[in-house]
Amino acid sequence: MHDGKGLLDRRASGVLMHISSLPGKTGIGTFGREARSFVDFLKNSSQTYWQILPVGPTGMGDSPYQSFSTFAGNPYFIDFELLEEDGLLSGGDWRSVDWGADSASVDYGLLYRERGRVFEKIQRRFEEREPADYKKFCAENAWWLDDYSLFMAVKDAHGGRPFCEWEDGIRRRSPDAMGEWGKRCADRVSYHKILQYLFRRQWTDLKRYANGCGISIIGDIPIYVAADSSDVWSSPEQFMLDGDYNPVEVAGCPPDGFSADGQLWGNPVYNWADMEKDGYSWWKRRLSTSLEIYDVLRVDHFRGFDSYYCIPFGSKDARGGKWRKGPGASLFDEIRRDFGDLPIIAEDLGFLTDSVRDMLSRVGFPGMKVLQFAFDSRETNTGYQPHSYPRNSVVYTGTHDNDTILGWADSVDEGDLRLAMRYLRSDRDGLPKNMMAAAMASVSNTCVLTMQDLLGLGGEARMNRPSTLGGNWKWRALPGQISSREESLLRDMTELYGRARR
Repeated sequence: MHDGKGLLDRRASGVLMHISSLPGKTGIGTFGREARSFVDFLKNSSQTYWQILPVGPTGMGDSPYQSFSTFAGNPYFIDFELLEEDGLLSGGDWRSVDWGADSASVDYGLLYRERGRVFEKIQRRFEEREPADYKKFCAENAWWLDDYSLFMAVKDAHGGRPFCEWEDGIRRRSPDAMGEWGKRCADRVSYHKILQYLFRRQWTDLKRYANGCGISIIGDIPIYVAADSSDVWSSPEQFMLDGDYNPVEVAGCPPDGFSADGQLWGNPVYNWADMEKDGYSWWKRRLSTSLEIYDVLRVDHFRGFDSYYCIPFGSKDARGGKWRKGPGASLFDEIRRDFGDLPIIAEDLGFLTDSVRDMLSRVGFPGMKVLQFAFDSRETNTGYQPHSYPRNSVVYTGTHDNDTILGWADSVDEGDLRLAMRYLRSDRDGLPKNMMAAAMASVSNTCVLTMQDLLGLGGEARMNRPSTLGGNWKWRALPGQISSREESLLRDMTELYGRARR
């Protein structure tokens, strides 16, 4: 049983800052000293939460919402300095590598090349001096780790091609093919298991440090998994697939004021009827594993549990899709019987119907309020103005899918900008601070601000532009950029509006 009741019921606040966005010397944020420095920043500014994006291994497009596994971790976050202290690397293995000239942006192509070379050196040293608890880790996690490691090893052997393009035997997981490929790729299977062990060990140490400082971690759980993932390959019966393991339909969002073609995500949709027959065991495993990694779960696209929009596989856009009925609150009634009350934030943005509202009311999880939407004339749903918030909610000025406040002010319709300035009693230059203060002052139990807004950055620091490829998920803070000025600003708002950590 996991009793999360009360964690989101008290007045508190935190900061959204993904691991990849931390400063550092190896091309991407890691679990090393800069992560601990960020925890110290949160502690010193009286915060309660550190919210991050999904931490799974990323593929094409580098999106953390399109991962090769919902259970595995992204090896890019493994810190080399910590491994040097452990004797698994020497300084010459990584300190002399050119990790890119732009410290404010992640170069994923460079990481793929250079980190892979360093990882191979780690593997050799690791196997020479295997940690005492490694076999225990592999045994306890074998239910997902074995499939994931073989999936990645076979993918490597196929030059990264998706599993739907593999030979028929291994694609369909015939026993003979599984045995043959397991022997052929044994060294690479070991490589991926070692990286998962190191990821989990470093993450567990970092989380223990954060929790010891009074900081709880809000993790992010995408509702769907990637079509090219170990999850779909190893459990095809959980998804709506055809005889060739291609999705029959894929997930997305219908056209709206933000996108005339809608959003075509491309994820396979779940076989909810079969999931219900075995008591939603796949979802129970997913949530129980996530609660070992995080303190609070933000479940992305929560309205998709009530009804979900799906598009015929092969469509070029989302205009030809239709809505289908999901499991609704019954899924969470079943989960609650096993786990008790869970600390879940429901990402309930987008087109909401009475049925979705009824489901949210029944499950009781706090929903999300995005303050930028309060002034957007394209937004048809009301309820984003702070004066209308319920206490059982989490307020953001913006999320990873929104522009920064300054970027928003530069690109928004002039009438929307005037409404924001009028509502916030602010001139344009004062919008970032005044919008953050309005979120902090609201009655929502939880308030989460973005690090980009606290730093006063513009649209160049935006994390993601939905439905676009290239240029996303790259922003990083510069070394020394998060300073005493931001710490003082955040602590002052937090204490002024009664959200300081107790």
